[in-house]
Amino acid sequence: MKRQIIKIDAEACNGCGLCVSACHEGAIGIENGKAKLLRDDYCDGLGNCLPACPTGAITFEEREAAAYDEEAVQKRQNAKKEAASGAMHGHGAQGGGCPGSRTQVFARPENAGLTAPESGQAESELAQWPVQIKLVPVNAPYFRGANLLVAADCTAFAYARFHRDFIRNRIAIIGCPKLDEGDYTEKLTAILAENDIKSLTIVRMEVPCCGGLAHAATEALKASGKFIPWQIVTISTDGKIL
Repeated sequence: MKRQIIKIDAEACNGCGLCVSACHEGAIGIENGKAKLLRDDYCDGLGNCLPACPTGAITFEEREAAAYDEEAVQKRQNAKKEAASGAMHGHGAQGGGCPGSRTQVFARPENAGLTAPESGQAESELAQWPVQIKLVPVNAPYFRGANLLVAADCTAFAYARFHRDFIRNRIAIIGCPKLDEGDYTEKLTAILAENDIKSLTIVRMEVPCCGGLAHAATEALKASGKFIPWQIVTISTDGKIL
């Protein structure tokens, strides 16, 4: 049958994997570093993936294609839910997306972040991957019941005890409003609105450009309609809490 379906320009695609997360039907995957329509019958032709693409590599075309198969999609979604459940219990990576943005959940001991006597090294408090705001899936399993940390990426370098004081017992996502393209408000609003977030902590640098991150996070909280505890912590350029 002839119908509307997505088309992906491989040359324009940067392989970020955001379209994979945006496609609820699982029609898109990453192969050889590029997004690819995996099955015509998974694509409903509605184009949820289009606005997620930062390079404009995805468009519509009308061509001969298999009809959208809702039953096959449902089976795939059920399989993904099972994989997500496994990830929530520390069973490793979730399928889909480029290797650098595949969802992972890490089981951390209670004393993580403290110096391990046998190695003399502090252990990470990071509970999940990825951490970049642009890369995290809106409905990632680790957002369920999470205490959310939204941090400017410079803060972890400036503040020495960042893992112990901020990442511990939180799900951490980071960004830089000066260097990243676009605004975080829409993505953060979706994360807050569509998940059972328990609290929000925003950590920014004292420099003016970091105000964009705090503004996006607070506006997202308002837009989400959620009433949860929140705070903003500011770090000085020499590594102190102001």
